[in-house]
Amino acid sequence: MSERDLELLLKEVRGCRLCEAHLPLGPRPVLSAARSAKLLIVGQAPGTRVHETGIPWNDPSGDRLRDWLQVDRDTFYDESRIAIIPMGFCYPGRGKGGDLPPRPECAAAWHRQLLEQLPNIRLTLLIGQYAQRYYLPHWYGSITENVRHYADALPHGLFPLPHPSPRNTLWLKRRPWFDEEVVPALRTQIHKFL
Repeated sequence: MSERDLELLLKEVRGCRLCEAHLPLGPRPVLSAARSAKLLIVGQAPGTRVHETGIPWNDPSGDRLRDWLQVDRDTFYDESRIAIIPMGFCYPGRGKGGDLPPRPECAAAWHRQLLEQLPNIRLTLLIGQYAQRYYLPHWYGSITENVRHYADALPHGLFPLPHPSPRNTLWLKRRPWFDEEVVPALRTQIHKFL
């Protein structure tokens, strides 16, 4: 496996049309990776702004995430350091309470192949319920409990986080322990690898 193998795989993923019929804005897979990356961010799926720009986390959620990580945009978008692979690569459309869940085809078709091409990953951030349900070895019954028990996931190289969406501002306000305990622990982990 080489950087060229990953480049070919990324080209194939970016050309994916598996669920085209279900995508209201059409397919535009958004992800970034390099074999040298040590941090992997697994989120949900692109929103409309990310779909328009083709840049992952290029929205208010990304601003909050970068603040949690204490990294600037240049570092965040340096794919040689940080790989970004969402559960769903394309914008899934809107539902009653916000964006629809990520399409299930992406993770099933591509995640294993992509992870095999990322041998240097030391920490994977699992952002939101879809990533956590897919990757956490133990589900504690809710996002809140998964995040509260983040230390249990660290031996597996995983760190569960809530989604940094502005929609979750109330969740964050009601759980001051997140900013007081989890964010500092997250930053300590991040700075080991960046």
